[in-house]
Amino acid sequence: MYWTLELASKLEDAPWPATKEELLDYANRIGAPAEVIENLNELEDEEEEIYESILDIWPDYPTQDEDFFFDEEEY
Repeated sequence: MYWTLELASKLEDAPWPATKEELLDYANRIGAPAEVIENLNELEDEEEEIYESILDIWPDYPTQDEDFFFDEEEY
């Protein structure tokens, strides 16, 4: 399983919190790329585990604006 910012961003508007099945349903309904569906299918099947946000799936997902942009003034 691998995530990129582009792939993970497809789940930003998902109905959080959600189960794996709910996320798969959402991804299919919005026409998410096949890689998103594959990544979700690879999530462990732990008796209806609830994912609170994309961070439960991809802990490295940037959450603040400074994570997205390089600020030359800082260096």
